[in-house]
Amino acid sequence: MDSRSEAVTRWVRQQSGFEQASLTPVSGDASFRRYFRATAPSKSSDQLRAAIVMDAPPEHEDCRPFVAIARHWRDAGVAVPLVLAQDLDQGFLLLEDFGDDLMLSRLSDDNADQLYGGAMTELCRIQQAPDNPDYPLPPYSAALLDREMALFPDWLVERHLGIQLSGLERAMLDTAFAMLRESAMAQPEVNVHRDYHSRNLLVRPGTPVPGVLDFQDAVRGAVTYDLVSLLKDCYIRWPESRLEQWIEQYRQLGLEAGVHHADPDTFRQWFELMGMQRHLKASGIFARLAIRDGKTRYLADIPRTLGYLVEASGRQPALRQFHAWLREVVLPAMELKENAPPDRPRETLIP
Repeated sequence: MDSRSEAVTRWVRQQSGFEQASLTPVSGDASFRRYFRATAPSKSSDQLRAAIVMDAPPEHEDCRPFVAIARHWRDAGVAVPLVLAQDLDQGFLLLEDFGDDLMLSRLSDDNADQLYGGAMTELCRIQQAPDNPDYPLPPYSAALLDREMALFPDWLVERHLGIQLSGLERAMLDTAFAMLRESAMAQPEVNVHRDYHSRNLLVRPGTPVPGVLDFQDAVRGAVTYDLVSLLKDCYIRWPESRLEQWIEQYRQLGLEAGVHHADPDTFRQWFELMGMQRHLKASGIFARLAIRDGKTRYLADIPRTLGYLVEASGRQPALRQFHAWLREVVLPAMELKENAPPDRPRETLIP
């Protein structure tokens, strides 16, 4: 056991009801955070008491946004875990345990409408949560959008695929990125979870409302961002017919909630362009995780993410040069790198 694991175990055992707790690893994620399940004998029954421990080294992670957002969103009716105990200086949190039933592992053709319906209802609740005067969410600024898109050429194209960009290619990317940035900035502004997808939503017994995790990076930004994260998920892919149904379902939810007033064509255009921004960011992050952090498991998700980019750019006449470059330069380099074809549109669920 490393020294930090020893420290977090000591801290948990100082919490009421967890004096005899044992910790078992639950998971890590794409950050420096680690998670454990603390279990201890219950004083009132024969069952074990359980909670989730977040270990977020303060030199790398700041728990304060998580705590502030968790308390505020929970007060607004969002199903985020209750913070049972905290030590912000050490970076330790004890959280309500929502279980291990990730939405990703449960999704099937038969239950997708139900699970996505619950997730979209919860997303609309997040978007409607009032501003927190004690912790106002930072804006999803133009500078932040640009930094995220820059991950694509910097980490995926040049470092992972070994493509040296010419001046003309960089100018083409600048033009494409400007279009995506302007579309995002023009959309109605709401609370944005920023990673609202099937690996951060937990299916809970007895309710269609999922438990919501990993919201510490929330911002105020475009109304379609989290919907893209959910429906054009980097970890699972659905046919266009299902996407059309769910996008319109959410558009109607948003209309009724007053978070936007867009017609179907406008909303779909927002969704497509926002999706391109997110998938540029995601594919760059996946490459960075492999190269910088040694987390190579995310490489398997890059072809699917690139597939979304190719499809979406093909629907935009203003992005025909970018679309052609993806098909003629990036995809062949990806095939050569991975020795496998990139993800193609399919009419069935990709597990």
